[in-house]
Amino acid sequence: MKMFLTLTVASLTAIIASAAEPAGYYSRTIFTDDFSANGFGPRWGHYKSSSVVKDGILIGITAPTSDHSAVDNIRFPGERDLEVSVKFRFTSGKAKSFNVWFDDKDYKGSHAGHICSVSVSPTAVNIADAKTGGFDLTGGLYDRKKANQLTDAEKKMLATKAKRIPTTVSLQDWHTLVVRTKGAEVSVLIDGKLIGTFESDGINHATKSLVSLTTNPVDVHYDDFSLKGTGAGKVAAK
Repeated sequence: MKMFLTLTVASLTAIIASAAEPAGYYSRTIFTDDFSANGFGPRWGHYKSSSVVKDGILIGITAPTSDHSAVDNIRFPGERDLEVSVKFRFTSGKAKSFNVWFDDKDYKGSHAGHICSVSVSPTAVNIADAKTGGFDLTGGLYDRKKANQLTDAEKKMLATKAKRIPTTVSLQDWHTLVVRTKGAEVSVLIDGKLIGTFESDGINHATKSLVSLTTNPVDVHYDDFSLKGTGAGKVAAK
């Protein structure tokens, strides 16, 4: 009887997990690029980027004289729940990390319209709520953070707005990153393995309308980029 009960509970847990993330939830393709064309396509935007498309890959490059990491982005009508998939590899020790950013440039309550991000380095994955965290412009939080004038209470609050997950990403090898936003939660997978999840209020922003790859600073290669939304389409803005 005890073994039967254990199996039943395990089965129910699996069923509940499956129901929470139905197959095909991110079923609608918004944009894809395998970088087989000669150069960036017209939908790509850039900010202080020296990145290039060459030999079928996107090579992320921040110019040595730049004061900002290279940003290569895609704009689209705003949605809440999104899936980003991209192959990547760190080609040398100069590749410190890269970020997948979700922004809403029409939102003025955070610096640069930043909503949330996932940063991948050879040693860790960092997930952050930028909207209500370190980029929050309401009440002057972002400016005080830049000026190193945060109170102890603000520092404690900001610590709840991000999550660092130690991991190991080998150099030179290709890996596949998948980032999913669903409601107030971000989930991150590398090579099909769930690295971790993070939940925070700002992630629930309903009109994420720009996704970018930010290279810190060089020697990150990308391939097979895809951006998907849900079958339900655009979610009404809050």
